[in-house]
Amino acid sequence: MRFSSNVKPYVLLLIAGIFSLLGYVYFSFFSERLNRQITIDEDQKGSRLLYKQPSILDGRTDVVSVTPWLAPIVWEGTFDPVLIDNIYKPMNLTIATTVFAVGKYVRFLQDFLETAEKHFMVGFNVHYYVFTDRPHDVPSVNLAQGRHLSVIQVPGSNRWQEISARRMEIIQTTIERQIRREADYIFCLDVDSKFHARWGSESLGRLVAVIHPGYYEETRDSFPYERRPASTAYIRMDEGDYYYGGAMFGGFVEDVYTLTKVCRKRFEEDAGNSIEAAWQEESHLNRYLLDNKPSKVLSPEYLWQDLKAKTKEVKVIRFSGVIKNYAEVRPNV
Repeated sequence: MRFSSNVKPYVLLLIAGIFSLLGYVYFSFFSERLNRQITIDEDQKGSRLLYKQPSILDGRTDVVSVTPWLAPIVWEGTFDPVLIDNIYKPMNLTIATTVFAVGKYVRFLQDFLETAEKHFMVGFNVHYYVFTDRPHDVPSVNLAQGRHLSVIQVPGSNRWQEISARRMEIIQTTIERQIRREADYIFCLDVDSKFHARWGSESLGRLVAVIHPGYYEETRDSFPYERRPASTAYIRMDEGDYYYGGAMFGGFVEDVYTLTKVCRKRFEEDAGNSIEAAWQEESHLNRYLLDNKPSKVLSPEYLWQDLKAKTKEVKVIRFSGVIKNYAEVRPNV
């Protein structure tokens, strides 16, 4: 847009102010749309809370707690659970939680749900979406007030790789059909896991990923990324930030929707070229997160492995994959 030199400076300032205001209104509206117009309980918003004064000089020095793109890396000792819950709980959020219990994996569902009720987003509204080919085998678990469970039947498969491959597609279509109307945030978790300690509002963010416990001490050239250039999940040897675990990803419902839609499309493109990425959806997840940096990264506390000895950096194990015989629970190994 060009202006005549005769236009007074204050008129230009007024025009600039109008455009700034319109931009602010658009940004605020877009943010509210992402958050499903989250409101704060006025009775709780003004409540006073006493807590220890934060310090910028004292804290964890044995681990890195921020990424190079300034996203927090959440470790025990980097947040005050009482303070952060006091920020989020008045928002009356609903957290969608997807879990796949296909084939013999339905046996892990009871421990998953029972431990989630003890440790996962306690005090928040949680809606579990259980995808299974055995709906009659879904256990009855006592859920706290404000927490619900929906069983969604999906087909089984003779290949665990196919089950893994269809995960992004199923989450995408379920978000389209119902989750985007029922929740503010979503976490997509593996069923063959258990909660051991608090997993709360410190994990909420626009796009959230977790660092895989098997590779957080390794260099990028040893990460099990997809290394074949023909795959849409391809990552070069000199690229990569962290190796993210496919057993957990989450964030705003709309951001996770975009993630699943893109990964599904790339998966189908690979399939059309007779390519299956090295670690199915985990490979495509890592490619996506390299291009679309997560706004919050969870430390390996949020995705440990029961078969792995605890290390000095991990003060608390919050969520871990259970020990199992893959040859017995998977349809093909």
